[in-house]
Amino acid sequence: MRRLTGISRLQLLMSAVLVVVIAASGRADEPAHRIASLGGGITEIVYALGEEHRLVARDTTSNHPQPALDLPNVGYIRALSAEGILSVNPDLIIAKEGAGPLETVELLESASIPIVWVPDGFTKDAVLEKIKVVANALGVPTKGDQLVTDVSEKIDAAVQATNAVQATNTDHQPNVLFILSMTGGRIMAAGSQTSADGIITLAGGTNATSVFEGWKPLTDEAVISSQPDVILLMAREGDAAITDEQLFSHPAIAATPAGQNRAVVRLDGMLMTGFSVRTAEAIEKLSAALKETGS
Repeated sequence: MRRLTGISRLQLLMSAVLVVVIAASGRADEPAHRIASLGGGITEIVYALGEEHRLVARDTTSNHPQPALDLPNVGYIRALSAEGILSVNPDLIIAKEGAGPLETVELLESASIPIVWVPDGFTKDAVLEKIKVVANALGVPTKGDQLVTDVSEKIDAAVQATNAVQATNTDHQPNVLFILSMTGGRIMAAGSQTSADGIITLAGGTNATSVFEGWKPLTDEAVISSQPDVILLMAREGDAAITDEQLFSHPAIAATPAGQNRAVVRLDGMLMTGFSVRTAEAIEKLSAALKETGS
């Protein structure tokens, strides 16, 4: 089979763009019925609205609910494949703010495919705003209002339960270190203005590394000085998993209260960091785990 050169790949991709433009031109006023959902939280909202029958593609982070895994996967949210997206002939793309890369976005925009950008955020208000934006993009604002009310009530109840637990233990809020990765023994941790920081705070913990913003690699000295009571990890399998042996054999971790007490919590990554319709569940599970592990 003849391998495609760089030029022939570009010609093939631009041909696909032309096909999509022609197909889209005759349905500008019709409701979108072939939707690519780019962002795990967005996909969860589409399912919660009962509009999943309109989905034709998802990104790698869209791993819940289980049926979403049957959709064509067009790549990681920040490394999306324009070819993959165009191949499913979408008439609407609903994407998490920050999806990319830029070249892919520009190519999709040149194909005249409508793109609705959903703002990110790590608070209750941000979750409700995401629901409204997705519901409006789908043309189901009434369903959106109903889902907003339901999710808002659930988050309020979860936060109130967490506050009630804190009221009985005012001496100490657990200091939590969220570790994203430990590649080569270098710890990548979550600072403020991150999804991890948001869920830790809602669940009644204190982010041990809130002194900086975003995601950063830590020196051993920074790990030790953060003095976490609990290490928080995403539950992963295979090579991506951080085992107890890897975690607690790390010299800096071993020098912290969490290391000395072997205190670690693992929860589903999208549940914790998606800030979508399951955020109340994330608060409840993390709050309970922190109470049990930190006690």
